[in-house]
Amino acid sequence: MARSVASIVAGHPVAGAPGGTVQRRNPGRTADLVAEVSLGDASTFVGAAKAAKTAQRAWADVPAPVRGSAIGKIGRLVEANKDRLARIVTEEIGKPLAEALGEVQEIIDTCDFFLGEGRRLYGQTVPSEMPDKQLFTFRNPMGTVAVITAGNFPVAVPAWYLVPALVTGNTVVWKPAEYAAASARALFELFVHGGGLPDGVLNLVLADGEQTYAGLEASLDAGLIDKVGFTGSTHVGQKIGALCGSHLQTPCLELGGKNPQVVTPSANLDLAVEGALFSGFGTAGQRCTSLGTLIVHESVHEDFLARFDTASRTARIGDAFEDVLYGPMLDERFARRYETFLGWIKDHHRTYGSDGVGRITADNPRKGFVGDPEAGMFYHPVIVDEVRRDDDLFLTETFGPIVGVTTYHHFDEALDLANAHGYGLSAAIYTTDPHEVWTFRRGISAGMVSVNNTTSGAEAHLPFGGNGKSGNGSRQSGQWVLDQFTRWQSMNWDHSGRLQKAQMDVAVLEPDLSFRL
Repeated sequence: MARSVASIVAGHPVAGAPGGTVQRRNPGRTADLVAEVSLGDASTFVGAAKAAKTAQRAWADVPAPVRGSAIGKIGRLVEANKDRLARIVTEEIGKPLAEALGEVQEIIDTCDFFLGEGRRLYGQTVPSEMPDKQLFTFRNPMGTVAVITAGNFPVAVPAWYLVPALVTGNTVVWKPAEYAAASARALFELFVHGGGLPDGVLNLVLADGEQTYAGLEASLDAGLIDKVGFTGSTHVGQKIGALCGSHLQTPCLELGGKNPQVVTPSANLDLAVEGALFSGFGTAGQRCTSLGTLIVHESVHEDFLARFDTASRTARIGDAFEDVLYGPMLDERFARRYETFLGWIKDHHRTYGSDGVGRITADNPRKGFVGDPEAGMFYHPVIVDEVRRDDDLFLTETFGPIVGVTTYHHFDEALDLANAHGYGLSAAIYTTDPHEVWTFRRGISAGMVSVNNTTSGAEAHLPFGGNGKSGNGSRQSGQWVLDQFTRWQSMNWDHSGRLQKAQMDVAVLEPDLSFRL
């Protein structure tokens, strides 16, 4: 039975649908209706921001260890609902169930980590240059945070924002992708019930991109939003960055990627193929950390390509509730856009990886397909060899199951190619040469580097984020994300009973600099 989903502001569902309604269907079984979504508009966003602003002072006054305890209880409730939440994710966006279960585990891990941060929001005592004076530093919450997230990781990535924002004393307006509204509503309920969150501390806004931007702009103009977190495309991230900059705010931007994997002559080729298969085609290539371009040394290029082609052709693709590498495209909009990317394949390219290119149908079949290809939006995996550095396929993020391959001659060339696209999220190298490892680490622009591992994959206690077109250097996860949701405050307390002026009323010990042995 389809769920009815609407925005929730100050603890109450928003009546009506000022932004219209959408039907959310399972992309792998498009006959199945998952949710009927009532969309809000810009005023819905502003109303949520007002509610969050009103609730913020009282939430910040809740002792940090108590807020941390609430996060721990959220983790336990998510754990108790792990299978159900994962199934909602698979039903709504077509992510394979095994991956969906892993995504839910990421929420649990994040809660487990930040449970203790409520007791570790440390400041420092700092020695003063004057007597009878004490110096302190404190982490204060930013205030009210707007969180805007994509739908390819509809529950894990939001948790990366929501958990640290809440534990540090912020209130939140969360705008998830409308095509993942059912997953978002389920996560929202788990947070509210698991954390015992007061009304207004966490608010859910379902709206399209245009209305969201208008609502965010109005909320910033009214002084209702103190920090913005955004996960999504580079293009939209640039717009949000400019808007926040006009209000002298620095957003937390986690954007797209064109993530390279370098394969050196000393690489374990089977391991490199396994990594390329998962990072290139897992989630149907619809991750910000998906493999973009393989940069393979000329001496192993043909051998590697043959193995990768074989692995791709034999990979199980299809019904996301079965044991498959990947399922359907997340949504019809991504299927349409992926068709555009396939149009970038030119005459100088060679394609591998499947029995066809494009949508898998009865007329364009995929050998060994799991289930009924006509039931959903399934696409062939495509390996494109002989990609050039001026090709659109090389320069632009391609959100779908397509991987480019190019060849390098010298290691410096590989490093140059790995940086040439201007993104800087994730990068991988397969090698057994320690010198290559450290040279690559030092020279790559990516915020995350993998050695003999995939470009995809994150752990809850490691910083996540990119540079260049992949982000503004902000980081999520682990202790590093605390700097996104707190601002430092310093305090000096002079208990001498007299005015002591810094840099002036400072005792000086007179040295004898003429002394010699």
